[in-house]
Amino acid sequence: MELNMATLYLTEQNSLVQKDGDTLVVHLPANDKTGQPKRKVRVPLIKIDHVVVQGYSTLTSPAVAALMERQADVTFLNQYGRFQGYLAPAFSKNGQLRLAQAAAHHDLARRHHLARAFVAGKMANMRTMLLRANRKRNNDAIAQAAAAIRQNLDHAQALQPDSRPPDPRRPQADSAYGRLQGLEGSATAHYFNCFQYLLNEPALFSGRTRRPPRDPANALLSYGYTILLSQISSAIGAVGLDPYVGYLHSSQYGKPALALDLMEEFRPLVVDSVVLSVFNNGMIQAGDFIEEFGAYRLTGPGQRTFLTRLEARFDETITHPTFDYKATYRRCLELQARLLAKTLMGEIPAYPPFIVR
Repeated sequence: MELNMATLYLTEQNSLVQKDGDTLVVHLPANDKTGQPKRKVRVPLIKIDHVVVQGYSTLTSPAVAALMERQADVTFLNQYGRFQGYLAPAFSKNGQLRLAQAAAHHDLARRHHLARAFVAGKMANMRTMLLRANRKRNNDAIAQAAAAIRQNLDHAQALQPDSRPPDPRRPQADSAYGRLQGLEGSATAHYFNCFQYLLNEPALFSGRTRRPPRDPANALLSYGYTILLSQISSAIGAVGLDPYVGYLHSSQYGKPALALDLMEEFRPLVVDSVVLSVFNNGMIQAGDFIEEFGAYRLTGPGQRTFLTRLEARFDETITHPTFDYKATYRRCLELQARLLAKTLMGEIPAYPPFIVR
């Protein structure tokens, strides 16, 4: 169990969470392998904004009700860190906002401009990550990847929306939406093709693999993105948007398309940054992973270290590029969701992606 700032992580299997007054009592079972005795930990409800349950833990009905009353949502992951479900407080009453969200989804031009902004934010931040790293490394492969991403970014920003709905008889790649996705995919490939050169031990990363992660770096990336997605979903719910109606990602049944859209700008800045930091500073090493049938996952101590560093990143302060005042990355997630809501409601002319310098 970890309480990092506003997020309670339940990672120890067979834990039980009960409500007692204004606190949650987490009953942690004994661990024969480590010799850890059975114990219980009290956590004030006022400190909890989000709960992440990984694996097999039980939250009693009073505990869940208390969390919902505090507007604290609960994310469920399986034992290996893969997203399973999401429990949120009562939905926002702002039906007009969700109508505007759906209307923008059906408007070719507005959907294109929003998708293009998400892509531009992701590309710009990936490029910034590479340029920052290369100040010390001076690696030609990193420099070439940054230049290629810049070129893709220029092409994406110049790309105009289709004037009519796509013809189902034509390949999707011929549409503006398809070309935008292609440019995003190309930029991401350039970025991850040189990601190993950002690590002090390049062997930790052998190319981006998702399901399952085939090396330690991919295990951390996938786990971190899952946590980031849960935080983005929480911010979207707080604003009153529907996480399943997106613009860059297709809105399919059960797919949190909007959460995936807003997540793109923050992937490199939050998760990738922490992954590089914990490896390059020796905080997590190859021995902190378990390999099963070619897939890697963190051990308990490694998991606690990573979650602690990830939460510290969420609570790190940065100057917001649009508002020009200090805010934590966690707060910036919500600010971006609010900027999107203002765009959809016509209060500002265009959505400004979150781009750092």
